[in-house]
Parts: sequence; structure tokens; C-alpha cells
Amino acid sequence: MWRRCSLAWNGRRRFSTAVRRRIDDEGDWSFSSEWWGTESDGHTVLRSASDKGNGVVSVLAYPSSKPSEMHWAGMERWLEQRYAEVRPGCEDDGRFKILGYQWRALRFNEDTRQSTVKVMAAYRQSEPASICLIQQPHCLAVPYLKSMVSVGLATIASCGFDINNAAHGKKTMNILCIGHGGGSLPLFLASRIKGAVIHIVEIDPLVISASIKAMGFPAFSVMTPSGERAFSKPSTIDEVMWKGTHERLYLYESDAEKYVLDNTNLYDMVFIDAYDGEDIFPRTLWDSSSQFLKALSNQLHPRHGTVVVNLHSDSEILNPDGSVPSFLPQILPMGRYVSGIGRAYKDVLLGNGSCGGKEGSGLGFSVSVPWVCNTSLVVCRGLRISGGYSNRDLVMNTILSKSLEVETLLNLPFSCLQYIKSGFILVD
Repeated sequence: MWRRCSLAWNGRRRFSTAVRRRIDDEGDWSFSSEWWGTESDGHTVLRSASDKGNGVVSVLAYPSSKPSEMHWAGMERWLEQRYAEVRPGCEDDGRFKILGYQWRALRFNEDTRQSTVKVMAAYRQSEPASICLIQQPHCLAVPYLKSMVSVGLATIASCGFDINNAAHGKKTMNILCIGHGGGSLPLFLASRIKGAVIHIVEIDPLVISASIKAMGFPAFSVMTPSGERAFSKPSTIDEVMWKGTHERLYLYESDAEKYVLDNTNLYDMVFIDAYDGEDIFPRTLWDSSSQFLKALSNQLHPRHGTVVVNLHSDSEILNPDGSVPSFLPQILPMGRYVSGIGRAYKDVLLGNGSCGGKEGSGLGFSVSVPWVCNTSLVVCRGLRISGGYSNRDLVMNTILSKSLEVETLLNLPFSCLQYIKSGFILVD
């Protein structure tokens, strides 16, 4: 979840032209004007009341300018080829027609934008009623997600994790995502890292349903309380579109604290993005005395475990003297706690002797997210810095150099540099 920064928004186009952009990034912030509009600008495709604290959950659809219609025929041929591979001998049933592309924005309580994805609508010509909605895994529309991916992957690679073999499916990379939204983050990671096995935890069944029915997330990912797949086999369109990616996604309906306490999994990476309908990050997920952080510490890999947390930022709206404005609790409920959350995560995850037996090894840092008022907090184990962990520039440059390797290896459609360099601060 994110909040748009007014100063960043007003300077959006000037800033966008000043940075290196990839023309193939359909999630570039320059396209945000297509989906940021009000409810009257788009049309509601799903709307229902949540009983998990998220208020009214709705999904709005907006037209997308990319890909242009001239490219649809190529995708239709690719879908037909994939259908022939999945259903040999049934080629005549596998002629696809693309209806178009849309942005789908998930909102809480009418106004709060929880997440945004791009979807493709298509159908088989032999069965016109067989319209399917497919989320586009290469598209991360919101800057804070690109920030989390950039700092997270560059950091774990700097900690010695073999991301090269993981990217090619030769090594398993166990990832936990707390907070699901539309599912663009786990889907992006699974599509780029062939060895990624991703567990996703979402407390609200309505959000899970919205992501599948209205935002094109693979239905085969849904898990039952007993730990089994909700569907015994994937749908044909899941097999056609995802080429096995859906088999490495496990979506659980659960409270985050309960999930972590009930499991003994060991994770290489953990991504946390868990604001509720009131735009508040639950205290149980950051209090240093909570059972959640203690249990998470035991499930984080001791040599390279990396945690990335999305937080609302207070850096751009503090008073000139650094004090907190009186209106801040109403505008950004979590902004004033960013430094406290960073210390809590660092103290519990790094200061309990679990990191290879050396108390305090590893480090924590935060970065500001361009264009929006968010901060990405990173706490990692195993990063070796010869010049010491207190040297900000040395730590940042170490991670920046590794980000270039990650960017090339995973063929990312965006540059990681701008998301790592922005407001880099070490956690005390």
C-alpha cells in the first residue's frame, strides 16, 4: 500500500525524463496517470464489504495504452502455440482472441489504493464465453514494489546467496510474502526467478478472491487450511499462460502472526507489505516484544536471510526542526514509527545470536521510494563489509554494484539504481 507524495507527483514528468528508463517497462511511473484516477474515471468490476478490517474492498478497471493493438496478434499466436503444447491434438480449440488490456486497481474504503496490476483479457474462438483474465507478471506498476525488489534482491545477492542458480531453476529460493493485494510482487518474483518457491499470506479472503476473479492471479495457488491445494489440478489457461510458475505459488488465508507461529519453514527472503483498511501497519508485526518477530527470526536463513518491509515515510513532511506535525497521525499513521520499526527488526533479527552465532552480525538500512511517500526497510544477515557496517557509502556502493548484476541476470525491465540510491540510511 502506498500514498502519493504531492511534491513528487508535481515533479513526476520532469524527474522521469532525468533518469534512465527502459522503454519496455509497461509499469513505468509515466503510465500512472492511466490508473490513478477517481472512481468516475474507471468502472467498478468488484465491490464488497470486508469483515477483516479492510472496509469496502473494490476493484476498478481503467484502459491501458500498452501494449498497443498492433502487438496483440503476436500474443495470440503465442497463446495458440502454448495451447497446442498443453493440449496436443486439440489445436483447433486453441485459437485465441485478445479483447484488450486494462489496469485493475484494488482499493480499500473507496480511496486507499492497495495495489495496481495490468491484466489481459482473452477468449478461445471455439468457445466465446471462455473469457479469461490474465495478470501480466512483467509489470510492476507501483514504485514501492520496484524498490522492494531492487533493494531486496541486490542485498541477498550481496550476502552470498547464489541468485544465479536460483534464477535458472538450479537452486531453490524460499520466499515468504506477507500481504497479498493483487499479487503482482510474488508473481513477478516467480516469473523472474525459476527456482523461487513463494508462500503468500493474506488475512482477508475477500482480497484473495478479488485478486483471482478481478485481477488475474493464478487460482491454482490457493491453499486450504490443511495445507492442500484448493484445486486438484490447474485450469487449462493456468497451464497455458504460466508454464509452471503457478505451481511455485502457495497462497494461504491466514493471520501473519499465526502463520509464522504455526510453521517451521526456513526462508531466504521475506517481503512484508501488510497495511489494513485504515492504512495502519499492525503493531504485532513490528513490536520487538511480539511473538511474530521472534518466530520470524527463527525462520530466517542464518547466513543470508533478508527481510524487506514496505512502510509509509515521514521524511518529506516533517517540520523544519525535524519534529512530527500534529496532523501526521491522521495522514500517515505509520510515518512517525519508521525509525522505531527499523530498530525493532534489527534488534530481534540480528541481535539474538542467531546469525551464525555472532550477535549483531548483518545490518539494516532504509531507502526512500521515488514519486511516493514510502520507505523500504531492509534487514539482512551475512553481508560482509570489510570497511565496517557503519560506513554508509561503502555499504550502499556494495549493494549498488551487486544490483547491476541482478538487473542483467533477471533481465529486469527497470533500473535498480534509482531505488537503492534514494535516501539511503543505515539503521542505528
